[in-house]
Amino acid sequence: MELAHSLLLNEEALSHITEAKRAVFIFEWLRFLDKVLIAANKVDVKEKQKKLVEQLTGLISSSPGPPTRKLLAKNLAVLYSIGDTFTVFQTLDKCNDIIKSKDDTPAYLPTKLAAVACVGAFYERMGRMLGSSFPETINNLLKALKSAESQGRGEILLSLQKVLSGLGGAAASCHRDIYKNARSLLTDRSMAVRCAIAKCLLELQNEAVFIWTTELENVATLCFKALEGSTYGVRVAVSTLLGTAMATALMPKQATVMRQNVKRATLEEVLELMATGFLRGGSGFLKSGGEMLKGASVSREVRVGVTQAYVVFVTTLGGQWLERNFAVFLSHLLELVAHPRATQTHVEAVYSRRCVSFALRATLGGLLGEKAQIAAAKEICLAISKQMRAVEAVVNDPSGENRTGAADVSASQHVMVCALKELGSLVQSLSATASPLIQEASIGLLETVTSVLLHPSMAARLAAAWCLRSVAVALPYQLTPLLERCTECINNLKNSPEAVSGYSFAMAALLGGVHQCPLGIPHSKGKMVVSIAEDLLRSAAQNSRLSLQRTQAGWLLLGALMTLGPSLVRYHLPKMLLLWRNVFPRSQKELEAEKARGDSFSWQVMLEGRAGALCAMRSFVAHCPELLTEDVIRRLMTPIECAMTMMSHVPAVIKVHGAHLKASAAMVRLRLYDILALLPPKTYEGNFNALLRELVAEFTLTDNSANTTTSLLRSLCHYDDSVLMGSWLQETDHKSIEDQLQPNSASGSGALEHDPSSIYLRVPVGEAVPGPLPLGVSVIDASVALFGVVFPHVSFKHRLQMLDHFAECIKQAKGVRQQAVQLNIFTAVLSALKGLAENKSSLGPEEVRKSALALVMGALDNPNPILRCAAGEALGRMAQVVGEASFIARMAQHSFDKLKSARDVVSRTGHSLALGCLHRYVGGIGSGQHLKTSVSILLALAQDGTCHEVQTWALHSLALIVDSSGPMYRGYVEPTLSLVLTLLLTVPPSHTEVHQCLGRCLGALITTVGPELQGNGGSISTIRSSCLVGCAIMQDHSDSLVQAAAISCLQQLHMFAPRHVNLSSLVPSLCVHLCSSHLLLRRAAVACLRQLAQREAAEVCEYAMSLARRAGDGKDNNTINLNITETGLEGVLFGMLDRETDRKLCSDIHDTLGHMLSSLAVGKLPHWLKLCKDVLAATTVSCVAEVGGTVASGGRRKEEDEDSEKKDEMDDDIMFTSLGQDDKSKPSVAPRWVTRVFAADCLCRIIHLCENADKAHFDLAAARVAKAKNPEGDFLVLHLCDLIRMAFMAATDHSNQLRMVGLQALEDIIKKFAAVPEPEFPGHVILEQYQANVGAALRPAFSPDTPSDITAKACQVCSAWIGSGVVSDLNDLRRVHNLLVSSLDKVQAGKSSSSQLYSESATTMEKLAVLKAWAEVFVVAMKIKKESQSRPARPVQCDNEEVGDEVDVLPPDSLMTLVQPELPSLSRLWLAVLRDYALLTLPAEFSSQLPPEGGAFYTPETIDTARLHYRNSWASILHAEVLWLSSTGFGTAEDSVEGKGAPIKGPALAPTPSKNPDDLVKDRLHLLLGISIEFLCFPRAEEPIEDVMSCLHALCTLLDSPSARKHIAKDQLLAVELLNVLHRLLLTRDPPSVQLQVTTVVQKTIRAAQEHLDHIRSSKTEEDGEDEVSVFGEGGDTGELLPGKSLVFAAMELLVFILVRHLPQLNAKDTDTIRRKPQQLNDDSNRMVAATVTVLSELHSLCSPAGSMTILPTVLFLITGVLRETAVKMSDSSVPPPVSAALQGIKAILSSPLARARKTGTQWSALVRSSLATVLEFSQPDVSGSECSVDEVSLLTAVTLFLLSASSELIGVPVLQNGCIERFRHGLNSADPWIQACCYQLLLSVFQHSCRSLSTPYIHTLAPVLVEKLKNIEHSRPNTPAELQAVQEGVKVLESLVAMGEEHNRVQLLALLVPTLISYLLDETVLSSASSSSKGLHEFALQNLMHIGPLYPVAFKTVIGAAPELKTRLEAAIRSSQAHSKAKTTARPPQQTVQASPTIKLKTSFF
Repeated sequence: MELAHSLLLNEEALSHITEAKRAVFIFEWLRFLDKVLIAANKVDVKEKQKKLVEQLTGLISSSPGPPTRKLLAKNLAVLYSIGDTFTVFQTLDKCNDIIKSKDDTPAYLPTKLAAVACVGAFYERMGRMLGSSFPETINNLLKALKSAESQGRGEILLSLQKVLSGLGGAAASCHRDIYKNARSLLTDRSMAVRCAIAKCLLELQNEAVFIWTTELENVATLCFKALEGSTYGVRVAVSTLLGTAMATALMPKQATVMRQNVKRATLEEVLELMATGFLRGGSGFLKSGGEMLKGASVSREVRVGVTQAYVVFVTTLGGQWLERNFAVFLSHLLELVAHPRATQTHVEAVYSRRCVSFALRATLGGLLGEKAQIAAAKEICLAISKQMRAVEAVVNDPSGENRTGAADVSASQHVMVCALKELGSLVQSLSATASPLIQEASIGLLETVTSVLLHPSMAARLAAAWCLRSVAVALPYQLTPLLERCTECINNLKNSPEAVSGYSFAMAALLGGVHQCPLGIPHSKGKMVVSIAEDLLRSAAQNSRLSLQRTQAGWLLLGALMTLGPSLVRYHLPKMLLLWRNVFPRSQKELEAEKARGDSFSWQVMLEGRAGALCAMRSFVAHCPELLTEDVIRRLMTPIECAMTMMSHVPAVIKVHGAHLKASAAMVRLRLYDILALLPPKTYEGNFNALLRELVAEFTLTDNSANTTTSLLRSLCHYDDSVLMGSWLQETDHKSIEDQLQPNSASGSGALEHDPSSIYLRVPVGEAVPGPLPLGVSVIDASVALFGVVFPHVSFKHRLQMLDHFAECIKQAKGVRQQAVQLNIFTAVLSALKGLAENKSSLGPEEVRKSALALVMGALDNPNPILRCAAGEALGRMAQVVGEASFIARMAQHSFDKLKSARDVVSRTGHSLALGCLHRYVGGIGSGQHLKTSVSILLALAQDGTCHEVQTWALHSLALIVDSSGPMYRGYVEPTLSLVLTLLLTVPPSHTEVHQCLGRCLGALITTVGPELQGNGGSISTIRSSCLVGCAIMQDHSDSLVQAAAISCLQQLHMFAPRHVNLSSLVPSLCVHLCSSHLLLRRAAVACLRQLAQREAAEVCEYAMSLARRAGDGKDNNTINLNITETGLEGVLFGMLDRETDRKLCSDIHDTLGHMLSSLAVGKLPHWLKLCKDVLAATTVSCVAEVGGTVASGGRRKEEDEDSEKKDEMDDDIMFTSLGQDDKSKPSVAPRWVTRVFAADCLCRIIHLCENADKAHFDLAAARVAKAKNPEGDFLVLHLCDLIRMAFMAATDHSNQLRMVGLQALEDIIKKFAAVPEPEFPGHVILEQYQANVGAALRPAFSPDTPSDITAKACQVCSAWIGSGVVSDLNDLRRVHNLLVSSLDKVQAGKSSSSQLYSESATTMEKLAVLKAWAEVFVVAMKIKKESQSRPARPVQCDNEEVGDEVDVLPPDSLMTLVQPELPSLSRLWLAVLRDYALLTLPAEFSSQLPPEGGAFYTPETIDTARLHYRNSWASILHAEVLWLSSTGFGTAEDSVEGKGAPIKGPALAPTPSKNPDDLVKDRLHLLLGISIEFLCFPRAEEPIEDVMSCLHALCTLLDSPSARKHIAKDQLLAVELLNVLHRLLLTRDPPSVQLQVTTVVQKTIRAAQEHLDHIRSSKTEEDGEDEVSVFGEGGDTGELLPGKSLVFAAMELLVFILVRHLPQLNAKDTDTIRRKPQQLNDDSNRMVAATVTVLSELHSLCSPAGSMTILPTVLFLITGVLRETAVKMSDSSVPPPVSAALQGIKAILSSPLARARKTGTQWSALVRSSLATVLEFSQPDVSGSECSVDEVSLLTAVTLFLLSASSELIGVPVLQNGCIERFRHGLNSADPWIQACCYQLLLSVFQHSCRSLSTPYIHTLAPVLVEKLKNIEHSRPNTPAELQAVQEGVKVLESLVAMGEEHNRVQLLALLVPTLISYLLDETVLSSASSSSKGLHEFALQNLMHIGPLYPVAFKTVIGAAPELKTRLEAAIRSSQAHSKAKTTARPPQQTVQASPTIKLKTSFF
């Protein structure tokens, strides 16, 4: 392939390769040329132009394939337009000659087509440069057109289109010729030609005025004819032509009008013309006479095509035109559907309605912005009320003479249905933005819609009900009022049949909509519905005129009630079961009696009643599965069995009473089948026989004369087979109307009136309105579905009988009926096989299989392709169910034989599919042995160019085989791939199905090769380049499905071999497809972009922008209709979100934008923020006015000024954005609310992304510095103003969803930016300037009509804002605080608010949110208060500083002053919440203990939803309540006032005066502890960590309160349980904050226990004396600690767990003797370990002496272990927290009173000695010399602690003594002066110990060493301050020894000290030049000597006298010092301080 990449064709290489590969080689060269010519240097091109032209023109006659000729033509044209144009005419003539040639052989055809393509390309590229040669060319083409075959006709038309587009107006002279010669082709039998001529005429009408003036009618008629018998492609092309021509006729292009005087058509004329097509089809006006009498209906294809043309017409004219002319357009469409010709039969009427609805939805939904949509909705309301007035006039006409009126009424129902459906869709898509529509009284939308509920026609009543449901779903606050209104009307108008029916429909629809309204409806409404329904059913028999309607209405309401779910239905179930039982006869006898009685009317009522009852049952089973206990099912089965028995009697009744009962009987059957399909088949096993007889009779049409077919076949066949069945039409934008053209019965004719119960069921995904199919089809569908459920449970004998019966039925039927029966039977068989596969059961023995196989094989040769598909599918499913290799082999062999012999198309297609399906269901492994044969046969069939149908089916099966075989197919990849390429290069593009299947094959092959595609081997790169060539061919195909296949292939390739997919060409082509009119292509493009954006978002955006630049440069003259502006691809995708309705597509767009956001947003912040801002700023202006009003309500003058500025700025901003948008592109619509919600979501995501990026995003000073360094960079904090404004815009929008996201964004902003300081005003934060905005954003959320969920969210934001500490002025804080106060009043108002709109759980949510917000504020207030108490009082001196600064600082308890007044009532409410929560968390088995009337804030009916709300808020409330209780001494103080408080009903809150305060405290404590322990036992993973922390904080606070401590300590088991739970919590949650908090709780628990123990001990000491008391404490006399009962044991467990988690070495077995180095832990671990050690060292105080001896060995082992592992030498000589904690712990234990206990003395001393031995062992100096990392000082300190605190146990233990002496000696000899200094200090404390027997050995051994070291200093004087200090510390030790010595030894001791000190003195000469440390030593020595002299005068003189040289040195030093001090008097004071306090504060705290 690489050889093909040269400017000239490499002919040598071409001659070497095989014939088969040449076409690919040439195509690859042309592809290369296509890319290179545009970019190449013109000079190079001109040099080689001659040769190139030769080569290219040579290729024309080498019969190139379709893709090759397209590229060839393009390259030739480009070559001429870049290079010289001398020879262009020669080439043109050459092409013309080829076209004129008379050679008609098929072999010459490709050459002719290539010449035609070249001519087209020349004119398209060069247009008028080709001068006057065009008339000849055009004539030439037109002549050829007459004689050409279909492929030629298509190509010629395509060329003509290009010629026209290239020449523009210049070709005017030929326009008429082209039109006359070509127009007849619009009815060509080849569909591809019809498409081509439509496109050609579309091009022609751009310039040819006559097409849309004089010829307009003819063009329209031609188009209508072209639509007859058309395919989807033709409909799209022709409707585009028709719509565009009509639009141009109405509004011609300016240029053409200027040139010629044109008479413009009026709107009425144009619409009249289109209506002709809709109502009369292609028959025109003349011929209609005779047919009108026959009443022949319009062909459906024409009607659908014209509908699409209406949409094109309006879209072309644009949204603004539609806004202005909407009234005319609407009335026109409604007249269409009112026309008798459009509604000749009911099915036709439904089809016409669907078409009109589609036209309305496609135009209104897409072209109009939200404001215009509201205006349109008003128009629709007017139309409805006008119609309704006309209907009322007829209905109220007493004479009844108005005959035409009756016809009007029946026509008006269809108008009503269309208008109401569109109105509902509009309101639903507008959602909350539609509120002005409802609120504006002048429109009266609700009145208008409810008036239609009384329309005489059921269809109109149902449509009105549906419209009301849409209103309620869009505006949930309307739901309850609407229900109440309907209730009132149904009670007032009980005697009007229409009213009963209409209002019950409305109520049912509203109840069905409740599940879409998260806030629900009040529970009482359910009771109300039940009572109405009962009343209707009871009164049905009283009045025969109403009995039918009342019966239907009653059951309909009960069915709808079931959709409210089990929580409501539970209460009414017994009543329901009774009603159901009473509808049906109780026994066989009653049944017989019934048959004899009754007339036809009573039978009708009875059947309708029973159908209704079964329908309500089905609804119950579907919506309340939780209530289906075995008992309930048993009680349901009684009426159901009765219904089954009754079914067998009905035919006889129908015979007696007439056929009009048939429909009612069918309805009963439908309902019965529906409910049985939902129940487990085991429950009705006994009735299988009768049931199966009914089912089989139903779908084999035994008693049915109509040939009705089921609609389920397509859904039971595999989705991938859509290409064979054409069901991909379900995936187009025109789905809702294209459905009408599907072949099965009544397809696409769904309508509400077919089954009223669908009004309350869930709408199937993708449908806007439920459309149940006509009853006849629905019954068959239900029977087929139930057959599938029952079949797997039937015995083999019966299976065989049924299968044989099926074969017999098919044989008996003839013609069309046979097709219908066969379709139904196949659907049933497929349904049964699917059921078997799902149940994993087998088909049965040999004879059953044989019978089934015969049935299936018979259909593989059926002429109906859908049946062949079904048969193939059934064969595959059978193989799956049977699962035996021999059976599969037999089936495969049968198909092989058939395919080898058969020649007819039908059997070849059927059996090739059979092979594919076998592989699909058995998989590669099961069918491996047939793989080779299957592949070879299918490859052969795929090459059969004579029949494209065979090719399609064979390729489709091949794709299935490749897919299912996986890696096993690897060996066949090359031959398959080469076949695919060959076919792509040769099959004509008009055979799109073949190309689609080729695309499927290619995709499957790419998946099979998979990741291998990255390789570089020869064969792999060939495969890869073949795949790329294949993709390129398909990308260039004209059919959008093929292009979509190409995209998905490239997507696969990109997944496996990303480097080899060229994004620079792929991304721009994807961007172009985003504007495609084909849904599948848009879907594919977005799906591909989504994958690319995951890995390479930046490149994708870059390439998309490059496309925009290219379009801007205008190099390509084919203008791309792509709107990429400076917002790039992201902007386009945001724009698509406004237009697209397809779910999959929108979710992919969301994902793509999400991926781009995550990888690019932080880097391109301004760009993304602007994107979001532009989308959000498109809110309506009314909102801004509101903003202006609310923002400027500041109190102080200064603020008002600022705000008015802000307001101006805001208005300006909005003004500009709206103007800009208006100007730039008229058609684009302002972003809709859904898009705005997504944009606000993106905003929140950007904030979170920045949080993980750079700290500077949230630090203004840092951001400014960084920005100054690098102006390119950008930081979030610099855009804070925009962030606040966007959040504000969102939070104050009309749309509730947007308000929620806006408030969320606001909360995020507050939390992230609250602490960011304002660099210019120290002491302030940057959010302060936005107080007004935050207040204004929150205020609307607290207005009375705001939904609960928004208020709840706003409470959260309020508490975040108040708690953030941003606001420093009390008055400002009060504004937001007042919002919370007002909400609190609402909470205290209790439950009985009269006007309740939402369910009780919504009220619960709101109240709990308010209380939670208060709780959070209180917690913050307490925290501030606590901090201010712990801080020292501010010094008073700051008065003289800037006073302004100080004023703003909040006094510490100002927040408290705001909260204080509410606290008494709040605390009661909080306690009530916690009581409720505690009850709600009880396990299900205790549910009987719940109070029957509910709790303080929940009702028993909404208990399930309430639990959720409690779970969200309890933690903060618990924390607050605990804080409050512990601050008020557990509420004993405020209980005296409890009686006066809030009027809250409910037992939970009744004050209980009988209890004494102690019990009250106990109760509350148990409540709080119970909740905490219950939660901490098992916090679910999804619980936020904040809840865990709140709970732990609450426990800490509890343990701070004395009364609580007392209770907890008394009940030891409680404390043990608490510790066990905390231990378990640590096992599951490991953030350090949690662990630290847990240790705090443990410590406080232990201290509480200690206090309690001390209290007992002290009280007992008074009675029993000292000795008895020591036994108190855990462990008693024996020292045994019981796990589970012992608090100490529980604490040890938990603490050991923490220690081992942070220091796993502690757990290491002591077998390893290798010394480990201690390690430095991180800060968190340091804190944890230190805290744990502290608690450990306190534990022994809880034990008796014996108990202590049980735990102390472990405790000391752990503490010494911690010391060993963490004693790391720090660079700054600081001590790590764990080490200091360990030393403190050792001291605490050693100095405990246990040492004095007599009983345990020996144990104690052994313990102390072994501990010291351990410390000595691990502090042994490391010989290897790597001991640098060990902190020797800490270890020496530990040793010293032992010596000082436990001296008595250690005296006279030589081993330990020697060890200690060794350690000290090592310390003294250390090279590190710091260690020496510390060692001296520690030695000093040992030497000075009061017990001489301890210190003496140390003095004897170590003093000489000390003296020796000090002596040596004379020769090595200190150079650093540290060394100097070491000497000073040593001298101090020596001095203290002198002081300790007795008087008679003093001279000897001084003889050691004084000479040493004098030796430190320097000569006067040296002194001045000595280093500072050396000088320091000199001065220190001198001072000490001056100090010692007076202390021991006699001894001093003796020593000095003994050595005269000492004396002289000393005197000299003193003299010089005095001289010095005179000169420098200031130098004295600091020197004194040196001696006064050592600079090293050794951890003296330990001693």
